[in-house]
Amino acid sequence: MVVVLANLVSLGALVWTLREADLGSLRTDVAALNWWWIAAAITTQLSVYVWQALRWKVLLAPVVRFPLRQAVRAVFVGLFTSEVLPFRGGEVLRSYLVTLWTKLPFSVALTSVVIERVFDGLLMWLSLRFLLETSQFPRSFAYLGHGLGIAVLAGVIIFAFALFSPEPKGRERPAKGWRRRFWILRSDLAHMGHSWNLLGAFLLTFPYLLLQAFPIWVLSTAYGFDIPVGAAIGLVMLLRLAAALPQAPATLGVFQFITQQFLEHGYAIPSAQAARYSLLLWAVIKLPLLAAGAIALSITGAKLGELTQAAKAHARENR
Repeated sequence: MVVVLANLVSLGALVWTLREADLGSLRTDVAALNWWWIAAAITTQLSVYVWQALRWKVLLAPVVRFPLRQAVRAVFVGLFTSEVLPFRGGEVLRSYLVTLWTKLPFSVALTSVVIERVFDGLLMWLSLRFLLETSQFPRSFAYLGHGLGIAVLAGVIIFAFALFSPEPKGRERPAKGWRRRFWILRSDLAHMGHSWNLLGAFLLTFPYLLLQAFPIWVLSTAYGFDIPVGAAIGLVMLLRLAAALPQAPATLGVFQFITQQFLEHGYAIPSAQAARYSLLLWAVIKLPLLAAGAIALSITGAKLGELTQAAKAHARENR
């Protein structure tokens, strides 16, 4: 029922966004674009996820080492899953893949993904505060800073306690059961927290956010929109926050609605032009990701349904 409702809302958002978009002018818009800039935007967009894989590898280095190519493959498979299936199941799947390829406990892999989200949330909150202070972001969105700040603060407190607590002693390690799994989780989190890799992974989050903003800024420049780089960062934050909600595959509909509303009400871009831009931006960001994810999935030699079922079963076994 939730999935059906989410798809209906997404469809309604898409119809509303495109109701006066003058789609006949889309061909003219595309013909006027500089395709070298579009190629740069697509290349940068794909490099975002290679960078994410590098950050994940650095974060996990104190407890397990594995090739960057495996991290990249797991990230792309996970992203592809999150785009085509509801409820962001890709995060569980990529955690499962790294446990399949290494001896890393599933709980540690999944917790590392949550730590990444805390990193992202913290930097997004700091960026939002800066953009609001420098007037590069519509002040009507200021309420987002309060909600995001509360969520990030809670995450930081919880993981600071887990990451920086003393490492449990080996003689205290339980023999089996959930106590043993919890002891291993505490131990591995402490290893990560007491390593400089944790700081390194956080610092890698800064270019990670900027790389996501580059395709938006490039395409807006190609369209002739006079918006600052900070606006591109702000739109990235809005789209990422919205992506956490149940919706149609590849965020179709909600993506266009948020982009169009942001440009129209925040930067006085004509509604029809902003709507057409939202379609092209979606194509530049989503289609290469879906293609790369499908290729990464094929390399694993397994079907998506098989992997998701195996990941769910593994998650249940490791509760």
